[in-house]
Amino acid sequence: MRNPLPPHYKDIDENTIPPELHPQSTTIEYQLARPAPAPPIFVYVVDTCQEDDSLQALKDSLVMSLSLLPPNALVGLITYGTMFMNLDTPECAKSYVFRGNKDYTAKQVQEMLGLAQGIRPGMPPHQQPQRPPLGPAARFLLPVQQAEFQITNVLEQLQRDPWPVANDRRALRCTGVALSVAVGLLETSFQNAGGRIMNFTSGPATDGPGQVVSPELKEPIRSHHDIDRDNIKFYKKAVKFYDNLAKRAANNGHVVDIFAGCLDQVGLLEMKNLSNYTGGHMLLTDSFTSSQFKQSFVRVFDKDANDNLLMGFNASLEVLTTKELKVTGLIGHAISLNKKSSSVGETECGIGNTCAWKMCGIDPSSSYGVYFEIANQGGPAAVQPGPQRGMMQFLTYYQHSSGNFHLRVTTTARPLSGPAGDPTLAQSFDQEAAAVLMARIAVFKAEVDDGPDVLRWVDRMLIRLCSRFADYRKDDPTSFRLEKNFTLYPQFMFHLRRSQFLQVFNNSPDETAFYRHVLNYEDAGDSLVMIQPTLDSYSLEVEGSQPVLLDSASIQPAHILLLDTFFHILIFHGETIAEWRKAGYQDQEGYENLKTLLDLPKEDARELIADRFPLPRFIVCDAGGSQARFLLSKLNPSTTHTTGGYGGGVSFANHLHR
Repeated sequence: MRNPLPPHYKDIDENTIPPELHPQSTTIEYQLARPAPAPPIFVYVVDTCQEDDSLQALKDSLVMSLSLLPPNALVGLITYGTMFMNLDTPECAKSYVFRGNKDYTAKQVQEMLGLAQGIRPGMPPHQQPQRPPLGPAARFLLPVQQAEFQITNVLEQLQRDPWPVANDRRALRCTGVALSVAVGLLETSFQNAGGRIMNFTSGPATDGPGQVVSPELKEPIRSHHDIDRDNIKFYKKAVKFYDNLAKRAANNGHVVDIFAGCLDQVGLLEMKNLSNYTGGHMLLTDSFTSSQFKQSFVRVFDKDANDNLLMGFNASLEVLTTKELKVTGLIGHAISLNKKSSSVGETECGIGNTCAWKMCGIDPSSSYGVYFEIANQGGPAAVQPGPQRGMMQFLTYYQHSSGNFHLRVTTTARPLSGPAGDPTLAQSFDQEAAAVLMARIAVFKAEVDDGPDVLRWVDRMLIRLCSRFADYRKDDPTSFRLEKNFTLYPQFMFHLRRSQFLQVFNNSPDETAFYRHVLNYEDAGDSLVMIQPTLDSYSLEVEGSQPVLLDSASIQPAHILLLDTFFHILIFHGETIAEWRKAGYQDQEGYENLKTLLDLPKEDARELIADRFPLPRFIVCDAGGSQARFLLSKLNPSTTHTTGGYGGGVSFANHLHR
């Protein structure tokens, strides 16, 4: 069967070729003629069990977000506390109220909301309205351009949950039921249509399905230690409940975002797959009043030059390979489509045994690690020795926010092997990309394996790489040499071993889930900053900033340090600089150079924050201050009280060492 080429191909010659045939055009994006079945859908799921100032700040952010949505976007609102209610038509101020401690099946939700047959509960058959074009769920989802005033009105009238809360108890919060109904609402009427469920929670679920902690304050929420000892009353049941919701949402192409505004844990560990399976955002902040939440939330709705949202809906990815290569899996925010083909390898790495994945939500910053193996290595039909090239094609199919479907195709070829001793393979090694890909595998393993086992695996992989590509003489450590494109890789692995991705000490389970989620979302450059933070030094002697080692020796009295861990951006003033600043020298005539020195790291920090999502926490501290711990925790402690270096001090725990 022949595939007809586009008409403009008739003019092809050696000097005139279409863009997709140009060697530099590895990626082509096609705008398809097929329109989306429905405009983008946004369902706000709002927790009302929070303080008045936090709820007011959240309402202000939600009202502001309406102006950032496409005019044809559909918006729905679900609020929850001890009970939860679902907004109906603006013509009649009516809500559906559900019990927060009961588990509703998808069928029950359909019947109670009148979604199954387009029937409205409590209305005689002869008075039933005509079925709206978007189905019965259109009663709960209103177009922004037609109902922005009504939606704003409803948001502004939201009140704190009136259910009384005793001093020794937590608020009863039915997060699980609210999310279940939100998923059921879209699942019933908008299958395989672009939609986002945006959950704004200010505390853990304490009632009903998905409960993560008891309402009694005397019972603390689970810790890593509790999970290791299997001392977890609600954990397994909650994980099973939220995982089931996540799979339902992902299979229908719907995204679930989780925005947490709470000083305590909210159950992010149990809910993490709602975002991990659907390509949703996950944001962990102290409060909805914080600038970290407000600015990060605005960036979710960033737009391109044509005023279209920089987000794709209902996305899927398929990988095709030539016979020399097999795909073994993907690590990122996606779920398997269980599609088999000749491109699927025998081994499994990450989400494997398939060549296609459902990603649901994507944006220009989304990244995915795809892993391959060389076909039939050592088998009867092994690839013959000599130069070999494998070709890979990535097909990303998604609903653009403008209303059409797009197909993004990336095609590339890579050398696989060469003659014995051929240095080409080693010269093509990208240590930055390799470090991030290995970090993703390590994090994937850490979800199911014990921490020490994962660390040993990281060590084995590093030893295997060095034994294959390093030059050395046996029993002579001083002879060990690596090529320049390998030299940083061991350093990356050192910092990965002690990072928050593999070391859970001093982090809550919610924080660990958040950090791992972001690592699997960001590109190689930002991921490397998470693995190995950057540290720059500023002083009066040197103009501008100078990169320095992540070592306690970098702390000097007359220096300012700028630390970027991706999640935190910290400006640290040395002891002398801090004293000068407190004395106000920078405001006096003749000390303009000190003022410039103090302003320079702030300007650099502002540039780092400008385009980062989620917005990092910004910290300014002095030597000896409590928040200096954020810097000290990332530094190698080469100077101590015994070496006499700056910053050394006697540890109160030294007497415990034997």
